[in-house]
Amino acid sequence: MLKFDSHIHVTPPEITCNLDRYTSKEPYFALLSANPKNKFATAEAVITELNGAGFDRAVIFGFGFQDLGLCRAVNDYVIEKVKAFPERLTGFIAVPPACRGALAEIERAHNAGLKGVGEIFPSGQRFNIHDKGETRALAGLCAERGLPMLVHANEPVGHSYPGKTDTTLRQLEQFIEHSPDNDIILAHWGGGLFFYEMMAELRQKCARVYYDCAASPFLYDKRVYRTALSLGLETKILFGSDYPLLPLSRYIKEINETGLPQTAMELFLGGNCARLLGKEINA
Repeated sequence: MLKFDSHIHVTPPEITCNLDRYTSKEPYFALLSANPKNKFATAEAVITELNGAGFDRAVIFGFGFQDLGLCRAVNDYVIEKVKAFPERLTGFIAVPPACRGALAEIERAHNAGLKGVGEIFPSGQRFNIHDKGETRALAGLCAERGLPMLVHANEPVGHSYPGKTDTTLRQLEQFIEHSPDNDIILAHWGGGLFFYEMMAELRQKCARVYYDCAASPFLYDKRVYRTALSLGLETKILFGSDYPLLPLSRYIKEINETGLPQTAMELFLGGNCARLLGKEINA
């Protein structure tokens, strides 16, 4: 069984060693970096984590800065590391979607081997994700090139935490409506949007939407996995750890306690992500 983590952050050492230089110009990055639970990881640390947890591959990406130049720098790092570890790492492209030059950066990074776009932070990157005029070009290019888009989402109720933004489920729904030709991954269980796939109209709209479980232990109890399965979403849930925020082992313990059927476990832990990204499931 292929095990594939769909949501891992990497940070070039140049940024980690000079945080003040970057946080002073990037408010959202500063907010998340100030969180005591926040950590940084290199690609080499990711490989070590994958080995320790018995995982085969991971999707890695740099932080979604507001500044296109910084996004280009983290994309260069991801490109370098994907080439260094081609059997272990798949890279996504960081861009500020509303910035002039974002589309050219997606083309450049895709041509260099990266396979998706994200993580997109609508509020943090000042991107009106519900505005079709703002999203049309991004969605069009990603559809043309077959690039899934990973979007940060958060639940509209419950406790506050750094990174919990004012992007609403309705705004995410509008983005999905405006992007019918795109594969979209909503991080963090889609802020709970997956529950609404019990509505026939939402199930139809969300035919190409996937949900990752990044940060799940901070948000829901372990019954969420069986709940998703009971909703018929076994082919739409992706394992994502949000490492280095949480270690992969934190999830594996919870998931093993749920007693998910073996076929559902295989899809969730790697098969769905492998299919979405065109990887051989038995690689």
